[in-house]
Amino acid sequence: MTGGSRRGPTTTVELAREAVVLAGAGTAILLQVAHRPVGAGVARHSDFAADPLRRLRHTLQFVYAAVLPEAEPARARIAARVGAAHAPVRGTDAAGREYSAADPQAQLWVAATLYRAAEQSRRRIWGELEPEDAERIYRDYAVLGTLLGMPAALWPSDRAAFERYWAAAVVRLEVTEDARAITRDLFVAEHAPWWLRRLMPTVRFVTAGMLPAGIRAGLGLDWDGADSRREARLWAAVRAVYPRLPPGVRQLPSRLVVRTLRAGTMQG
Repeated sequence: MTGGSRRGPTTTVELAREAVVLAGAGTAILLQVAHRPVGAGVARHSDFAADPLRRLRHTLQFVYAAVLPEAEPARARIAARVGAAHAPVRGTDAAGREYSAADPQAQLWVAATLYRAAEQSRRRIWGELEPEDAERIYRDYAVLGTLLGMPAALWPSDRAAFERYWAAAVVRLEVTEDARAITRDLFVAEHAPWWLRRLMPTVRFVTAGMLPAGIRAGLGLDWDGADSRREARLWAAVRAVYPRLPPGVRQLPSRLVVRTLRAGTMQG
């Protein structure tokens, strides 16, 4: 492990290429479905439980196409695919309340969770950034919202504004039965490959540790002081090893997903 670098990412492109940001994928998903309109849309219009890897792959294709220069040629195709997939996502939930994937506030929330989860993972490994680097990464993440259809002006103007938005949005989250069912399906991973099912206890633990306490409890994810200590030890171990890995290892997931974009195999 002597070929790697302990220098952390200071741009959105560098951060997106890091495999460690995938540690926040489950957190982003559960925060999204705890937003009532998003959760209703996922529950009624997604094959999430049948093929969780497909959803993850499509999410990564979306993020990489939006952010990485090597995936830029696929950006228009990805935007068109997302638009087509979201067009029929509208209706009423179990309580008779309307939802729509075209709702700009829902689009903002999805982009915000992707940024927050990536930033949580980054901070656990490398700590705080210089303010100008942190602001640049934050501003650049707006593209995830605009590619979904969100008006650019809706993205909070700076990190301070984002923190105010985030705090208010988390308080308004509503953990519905749809969200709890999606959570159960995610971690049971009944239709996932065997190796992914074996990883799910660890995925569940890491995901739970990144969630706000109230949302974690509402979703039925148990957590106590012993879990907090275990989480601290886990991240300390990752922090000691991950930055020393060669860049080619740390960037392998992004390279493999970008390869599928270049090959035009977005449907798989």
